[in-house]
Formats: sequence, C-alpha cells, structure tokens
Amino acid sequence: MHEASIAASIIEIAEEHCRKAGYGRIDSVEVDIGHASGVLADALLMAFDIVKLETLANEASLIINNIPIGGDCHGCGEPFTTEEMFLLACPGCGGGDFSIKTGREMNIKEIEVN
Repeated sequence: MHEASIAASIIEIAEEHCRKAGYGRIDSVEVDIGHASGVLADALLMAFDIVKLETLANEASLIINNIPIGGDCHGCGEPFTTEEMFLLACPGCGGGDFSIKTGREMNIKEIEVN
C-alpha cells in the first residue's frame, strides 16, 4: 500500500512548514488527488490516521479533493471530464487520440495550523 508512504510524506511536509512558521500543531491538511494518480482516497485516509500519531498532526484531519480526469480529444475536438479512474478512450466519441490535462494531481493545497 503506497498510500502509507504518501501519508507519511504529507505529514513530513506539513510538519516542516508548520515548524518553519512557528506553529506547534496541525489542525488539518487539504490535498488534491487526481483520479489517475493511482492513489485510493479511502486507503490514504486510513494511512493518514495511523501515521499522524505522535506528530504535530496527531489530531489533524485530512481533507481530500478528488480531481476528475479531464482532457481534450484530438479526434472529435471536444474537451472532456470523467470520474473514471482509468481512461482508454474519449468518453464522447470513443477515439483513442486524446491528451489528459487533469486527474494526475497529488498536491498539498492547504495546511491549517495553530
């Protein structure tokens, strides 16, 4: 489960920024996770709750914004978005010539500290 190492990295980054800014506690961390990133939100939440123990984020919540896959089809010329985790063809025309613009994200968006 690579979500455990991702959760550990999120906490490590949040703690570093928290300490640099002179704060002593992390209340929440908000992240953007794309559907095509390969990260399972439920597994990340569970891993975060385990990894956060005995850190500045001990009582913190993890807020996950799920980012759909979005892109442009070169066949039909239309932009698209989909909630699917895997994309093999344009959802509109079924063509295979497309580019993905969103859905691969894995970013810390906001850290709430105290």
